[in-house]
Amino acid sequence: MRVTEKGQVTIPKNVRDRLNIGPGSEVDFVMSDEGVMLVKTGAGRDEFESFEEWAKSVEGKLDTGGMTTDEYMEWLRGPRDDLDRR
Repeated sequence: MRVTEKGQVTIPKNVRDRLNIGPGSEVDFVMSDEGVMLVKTGAGRDEFESFEEWAKSVEGKLDTGGMTTDEYMEWLRGPRDDLDRR
């Protein structure tokens, strides 16, 4: 995402839909050493005090279908042309 001169970014539609964010919704940013997480504030929002707390809540929930990490990353990103595959 690109930040405008006014410091604004557009929240992608799939994120807005998933968090049920619409005009008038309020959001906040939870910061940690690892990055920033956008959260919807107000009624019905999951309460996470930190990025680490959120990360722990989703730990182990990704099903890679038995693929290794390397196999999953290649499936996700496509093959790497810059690696020597002997």
